[in-house]
Amino acid sequence: MVFDSTRRIKYILLLSLILAGCVTVDTFNSRINTPRKVEDLKKDVEYAEHKLEKLHPDLYHFITKKDLEYKFDSLKASITGPMTPNDFYFKLSPVIASIRQGHTQTFPLTRKLKPAEKKIEKTKGLTPLAQYDYELFDNRLFIVRNNSDDPCIQAGTEVLRVNGIKPAEIISNYRNTFTSDGYNTTFITRKLGRAFARYFYYRYGLQDSVSCELNYKDTVRTILLRRFDKTKKPELKKTKEEKDKDRKLQLAESKKRRLLGYDPLRRMYSKQLTFPVKDSSVAIMKISDFMKGNYKKFYKQSFHLLDSLHTKTLILDVRDNGGGHVHEINTLYSYLADSSFHLVEKSEVTSRTSLWHFGYYHDTPVLVKAIQTVLLPFVAVGDLYTFLKVRKDKDQKYYYSFKDSKLTKPQKTRFKGKVYVLINGGCFSATCLISSNLKGSNRATFVGEETGGSYNGCVAGILPVSTLPASKLGVRYGLMNIKAPYTSEKDGRGIFPDVEIIPTIEDRVKGNDPELDWVLTQISTDKYR
Repeated sequence: MVFDSTRRIKYILLLSLILAGCVTVDTFNSRINTPRKVEDLKKDVEYAEHKLEKLHPDLYHFITKKDLEYKFDSLKASITGPMTPNDFYFKLSPVIASIRQGHTQTFPLTRKLKPAEKKIEKTKGLTPLAQYDYELFDNRLFIVRNNSDDPCIQAGTEVLRVNGIKPAEIISNYRNTFTSDGYNTTFITRKLGRAFARYFYYRYGLQDSVSCELNYKDTVRTILLRRFDKTKKPELKKTKEEKDKDRKLQLAESKKRRLLGYDPLRRMYSKQLTFPVKDSSVAIMKISDFMKGNYKKFYKQSFHLLDSLHTKTLILDVRDNGGGHVHEINTLYSYLADSSFHLVEKSEVTSRTSLWHFGYYHDTPVLVKAIQTVLLPFVAVGDLYTFLKVRKDKDQKYYYSFKDSKLTKPQKTRFKGKVYVLINGGCFSATCLISSNLKGSNRATFVGEETGGSYNGCVAGILPVSTLPASKLGVRYGLMNIKAPYTSEKDGRGIFPDVEIIPTIEDRVKGNDPELDWVLTQISTDKYR
């Protein structure tokens, strides 16, 4: 989950990093395979522990202070010789994951590219494995969506080996490096499958081609997957009228992408509204994330359309939606709520200054420090704003009040019909916050699989990444404990479906959508009762 006002500082830091030059890239890359001293790695452990104790507002929810301290002490004792940063990553990340807060995570070092190298990579196009979506079924890896231009690989194809390596070997290395919120397992299974390409490149670096042994319907073959070629083909000569038509189409597509958001990797829009039946009595609103696109305009137009068409049933599909901005889910909920509401409670933080941008100058080159100095007044204004919005409550804890913590009235064109929500283990963060509101208020019927994020909130909001001094690994953690007004007695679990339907690999092979099919059948049945 991302706190909207932090985007400004991200842009500032991005500009600073761009201007830092190629020397920083060379220095960073040289560190990846350089072993660090034992005493330096132990200091990194202490640094990470200190940051979490100081800034994480719900550190001991799923683990006791004693147990966590024991894990950190054991980790330090286990460091008996020099290690490269990424070898250290596989020792540190399971300890960080034992906190069982999904947004709290460790990141390995990956090779950075110089501007000229980035340009070449962009020209080369998508890496071979990144052109497909993957899922795990019975610990076996399958391609479930082909996003490439080559149609020869079908959904439901099992990946047996990549460059002679079994997927299970790669996946097992990363299984303990991250966590869901609490004791949920559906998120871990979904992420291990969906992030397979990333894990492979973490381990073996970016590659222009890979040899894959694939099995489709008991037919095994080995093929060479190549990058998606984005090089421009020679353009055919066009008339002025044809060129004008192309420009108009490109302009229309550009506007559509700004409105709906666009994922170039998967070649799909972030927000889509469709009608599966001719009379428009049923609508499907597919939301892939709560970050991209002009969400205010999209929801305003969509619900105005639903109102004018007298649509009776809305199917909200948030499967594999990893979350996004609180403001967006508040806007969406204002079109679904039956009455006035406040989406989230006041968010607990560790102190009045915990939301400040600590480490602004940490581990940055001289040029970047100079730029940051110029921009410091803008950062200071943001920090002052958060300082003034944090209050100590009667329980002697500090709280930050989102605008979305205040009472909100439903929209005039709010949807008044029946709502179904499609969920699975890929639902996380902000997606679970709006789902817990819909579930707790009995506003919707949930179909699918337990969500990956927690019913009872998450620690997110602002998500800084602290760079460990010696290894340079990144440790991310949330600064706000964000909860919806509704809670579940099953702490550490997600939103459970009213109707559990878990797709099989056979569904993927046949192109079935069992969750959606069940809802459409139920609507049809109810219609004729």
